[in-house]
Amino acid sequence: MELGLTDNNVVIAGSSRGIGLAIARSFLTEGARVVITGRDHNTLQEAQASLAEEFSGDKIIAYAGDLSAPPDIEAALSGCQETFGGIDAVVANIGSGKGTTGWQLSPSDWQEMTQTNLFGAMALATAAVPYLQRSNCGSLTFISSIAGCQALPAPIPYSAAKAALQMAAKNLARELAPSGIRINTVAPGNVLFPGSTWDSKIQQDKAAVEKYIDAEVPLGRFATPGEIADAVVFLCSDRATFITGSVLVVDGGQTR
Repeated sequence: MELGLTDNNVVIAGSSRGIGLAIARSFLTEGARVVITGRDHNTLQEAQASLAEEFSGDKIIAYAGDLSAPPDIEAALSGCQETFGGIDAVVANIGSGKGTTGWQLSPSDWQEMTQTNLFGAMALATAAVPYLQRSNCGSLTFISSIAGCQALPAPIPYSAAKAALQMAAKNLARELAPSGIRINTVAPGNVLFPGSTWDSKIQQDKAAVEKYIDAEVPLGRFATPGEIADAVVFLCSDRATFITGSVLVVDGGQTR
């Protein structure tokens, strides 16, 4: 299926590894140009080199920075504008589920999770809108989690922040529809890749993880980063031009 993404310019937050890197790879496969970002310079350079082995190096810009911090956000967005001539899509792959579990939570537990999973993503969105308004097909996609869709054994502040992000995205979609900008969210389930939280859990107790997946996920397995990436790329494509304000769950049937 032709997705109409050839020569589109895409900025992807958190794209030096895992889901973000898979998203970059999927966009490049469709002929787009990408700005990949990450806070660790060495990991980012390794990702850029890996992508350059598969695709034209002049279609890839690497920016080392934190795309939840306004100065780094603006540097990455303006860099894409200056180098590629515009921005057609932004992917806000921002957040972390690592935090305090249970109910005995301090204000700092809440503040840290909210800053990471809600405020950071919305800071990127706010800065990206003026750039996307110049595109004929601007789209912004947030990466959330099924923890924002129903109660799961995840840190409560993380779940609450992701739920808030999804509602913020829905309202933002209504605000920006007159500008022709589409806003959607992808909510992944359990995704396995080297260095992921699930990778660590498997090393600690593989049998327990397998039991959990068999019991909770009807398809009986983890998602790959590429399966999440395909959902993101579709939502940014010409095949999804009437989809906005949606949450696309990619979880193997786990949510009920």
